Amino acid sequence: MRWFFGVLVGLLVAAGVYVGSAIVSLNGLASAAKAGDGAAVLARTDTTRLRRSLVDQIVSAYLAQLGQNRPVKPLERLAANTYGATIADAMIAKMLTAENLTSILNKGEINAGDTNATMYRLSEIDASSVFETLKRISPTKPVEFAIKFGNAHSDGGVSMHFEGNGWKLSGIQLPPTAVQMLAHNLAMGRRGNG
Repeated sequence: MRWFFGVLVGLLVAAGVYVGSAIVSLNGLASAAKAGDGAAVLARTDTTRLRRSLVDQIVSAYLAQLGQNRPVKPLERLAANTYGATIADAMIAKMLTAENLTSILNKGEINAGDTNATMYRLSEIDASSVFETLKRISPTKPVEFAIKFGNAHSDGGVSMHFEGNGWKLSGIQLPPTAVQMLAHNLAMGRRGNG
């Protein structure tokens, strides 16, 4: 019976360390964004995952826009997922500079070429308030969790992924209006290049 309680205590301690390290990393990212320290924000970011997350959101919204008036043909879907993703990736590259990423997290300003949108800010979250932060966190995978910004999922949020030595920013859930604007730019870019 003693070993059962020992294992239970060990699991609780491990869970506490796991959640605590996530909150500490989130606080570090929020502090770097508040301070306007782009280098520190990039150091706490998995840019490959973040880029993929944003491109997927834009291409999905583009396909939804395309399918509003008629069914999307398989060849169109393939083109959007390949060629469209390339254009979206170029748009996202402009967003993921140290300065722009810090602005997104600190001020909620999304700038990608001629697209400007706003969203809730990571800097609004007080990660030092543990219970308030825990209400915002939802695990998505054993090594990933999402943090919602506002009161609704549509308010946006971020994802953090555990990688080697700590938690890193791996996704930004853009509000629907921002995704729609970026998808519209994708459509304009495809028409301009096609």
